[in-house]
Amino acid sequence: MTTASGRPGRLGSPGPLTRTERLDGLPFTRAHLRLLIGSGVGWALDAMDVGIMSFVLVAIGQQWALSTGERSLLGAIGFAGMAVGAALGGLLADRVGRRQVFALTLLVYGLATGASALAGGLAVLIVLRFVVGTGLGAELPVASTLVSEYAPTRIRGRVVVILESFWAVGWIAAAVVGLVLVPASDDGWRWAFAIGLVPAAYALYVRTRLPESVRFLEGRGRHAEAEAAVRTFEQSPPWRGAPPDAPPPPAAELPANGSEPEHGTSAAPQPEAEARAGVRALFSRGLRRRTVALWLTWFGVNFAYYGAFTWIPTLLVADGFSMVQSFGYTLVITVAQLPGYAVAAWLIEVWGRRAVLVSFLAGSAVAALGFGLAGSVPQILVAGIALSFFNLGAWGALYAVTPESYPTRVRATGAGSATAFGRIASILAPLVTLPLHDRIGTGGVFAVFAGAFLLAMVGASLLTELRGLRLEE
Repeated sequence: MTTASGRPGRLGSPGPLTRTERLDGLPFTRAHLRLLIGSGVGWALDAMDVGIMSFVLVAIGQQWALSTGERSLLGAIGFAGMAVGAALGGLLADRVGRRQVFALTLLVYGLATGASALAGGLAVLIVLRFVVGTGLGAELPVASTLVSEYAPTRIRGRVVVILESFWAVGWIAAAVVGLVLVPASDDGWRWAFAIGLVPAAYALYVRTRLPESVRFLEGRGRHAEAEAAVRTFEQSPPWRGAPPDAPPPPAAELPANGSEPEHGTSAAPQPEAEARAGVRALFSRGLRRRTVALWLTWFGVNFAYYGAFTWIPTLLVADGFSMVQSFGYTLVITVAQLPGYAVAAWLIEVWGRRAVLVSFLAGSAVAALGFGLAGSVPQILVAGIALSFFNLGAWGALYAVTPESYPTRVRATGAGSATAFGRIASILAPLVTLPLHDRIGTGGVFAVFAGAFLLAMVGASLLTELRGLRLEE
């Protein structure tokens, strides 16, 4: 049978499909592509801001004659803001909507980054970087949640990994800006920050053009808006270059009493009081293991990634390379992030989330050890390329599995809280990397990063495999 929208009803049942089932059964349409690119551009701008800082730190450290402690603080303060932003952003997104928070975060960190270009001293720049971090931290889990809730079930993981791949685009843009602008003059780092105003302008596009989550709208009783959003995607033609279909998900089982949800509602609508359960719900009986596993994984990945990539340009300069050489090598290493995402996007619907995470984290650990032991430029580049490939592929899988691990009522809260816990590690890593380097050298520092990847592997191995399951399942 078919529904009023022309879509088939639930097999073996007289009732029509719910809105979320209608979304889950769609092909990858042009509307999906617009959402993916619209969210991905915001993601890339986020990455560009974070990446630019790793190059600016080299220039400011020399120009302002900063001590090791001052450089460490400046490198870490943005991640402190990201921890706050990730926690608050997820909570807000479950209360006022994914799209609203997405646009607000772009505006906040775009304006603060532009203001950073005018900073005249360390204290002012530290305050501004904290504000920037707050906006950055809130954006990422919210964007991944929004895309995850619209992506068809059979390719949901692949679509979210593709979203995450925009991070590499942004980081590559940051490397180009760092290589071209930062060394060009004493004010090069200021011009690099000025480019960060772009996200503030992009916030208007997000606010007016991207859709709100159907699941969120239904949870707030805004059924007419939810229906309109679903119909927009149903009426959108399939995109010819759509990601290839993964094997179809298992058929959803009916409740034991054979009852059907009312037409136009989600399969498991949540009352308002339950929707406000907050962080405590993440440690309820059914979610506790997933939360612990995700937090361990996020902590390990954040520590290793931000400890390494925030300071690779600085460490290369400390090991005797010029600023231009350091920035050039970092650009080459960064380009390898794109194929890492591509391979992870393909494998995630073939191997599953957990297998991709564990294997890519293992590759990251080996690559980190290799980078620490590298004694020549070719060895540095090979190990660095491998580190980028495996580390960013793991990031893609992690962003795919995190929002889908939680029910709608706490999905953004769960993703935001996991991200926020990981940001604790991203605060610690920039603080301890330079002091550790002074004591144990590059080899010792990257051995520590390899240990962090192993910790993340432990967490990933505890995750529940969710490939092919609908979000309501």
